[in-house]
Amino acid sequence: MDDYLSRNPVTGLLIAKDDTILLERYQYGRTDKDRQFSGSMVKSIVGLLIGIAVSEGAIRSIGDTTETYVPGFRGTEYGKTPIRDLLHMSSGVKFGEEDDNERDLDRLWIDMVLGLGSSNQGTINSITQFNDRLVTPGTRFRYASIEPDVLSIVLRYATGKSLAEYLHEKVWAAIGTEADAVWLLDAEGFEVAHTFFGAVLRDYARLGRLLAHDGAWEGKQIAPARWMMEATTAREADAYLLPGRGNPRALGYGYLMWLLPGNRRQFALISGRGQFIVVDPPSKLVMVQTAVETKDEVWSLWAALVRKFGE
Repeated sequence: MDDYLSRNPVTGLLIAKDDTILLERYQYGRTDKDRQFSGSMVKSIVGLLIGIAVSEGAIRSIGDTTETYVPGFRGTEYGKTPIRDLLHMSSGVKFGEEDDNERDLDRLWIDMVLGLGSSNQGTINSITQFNDRLVTPGTRFRYASIEPDVLSIVLRYATGKSLAEYLHEKVWAAIGTEADAVWLLDAEGFEVAHTFFGAVLRDYARLGRLLAHDGAWEGKQIAPARWMMEATTAREADAYLLPGRGNPRALGYGYLMWLLPGNRRQFALISGRGQFIVVDPPSKLVMVQTAVETKDEVWSLWAALVRKFGE
């Protein structure tokens, strides 16, 4: 582990097997009191909250389109998109993020988060300005950070609560977290659902343990087990989402959750600067890493941990 940490710009690393911490380390002045940057890992938290809202009946079906819940989405391409396809990042709506010549994410940030767009248009209009459809929903995976933002608005309208309130009530308090999390608000006061969430490392690990138990915590079902299975697997009917079918690093995709290749069900919350929560449900093994840069050695580390502790 010393060698791994010397080669990787890791700010925090925690490895746990069920309720036992096997290793917890910090670098670069970070401590166990610091709220570590989530990056895109928070997208998966949004997916978890959608599942809870479905189980409570606040969202009737993920087959519903978003305009069913959000009047401001009516008549737009995102409004016509089923919730399931947004969870799979397969809306088919044009949103350039991975192409350097098409930085729609920057445009969304300026308009929605900073409120510096020419018309100060607010959260919903900042989203619905992206209104060109490329393909039929549910036919092609294309990573787009705007899609959890769309889902966050659905959650707010369906539950009548902010994401922070809903997360605290349904998850954070229920799993005995030791510290409040923090969440960046956009210019209109809505949580930014695709990044800039922060929590202490052990609370990320608690979240990972909840996921390892398929939504159960100390015998109480916090999120539906069936939802967790659907969220962390891909059907043959959705072949474009299966591991090895064109997604980065041969990973598959569930409901805002990355799926690891292989015969063993494993999944991960991932961000582009080296943030990971990796989960092995059979052994209840969880690895949490926060960092400032992604290096592929993390996957070698995870494979070694599963070999050693994955019984």
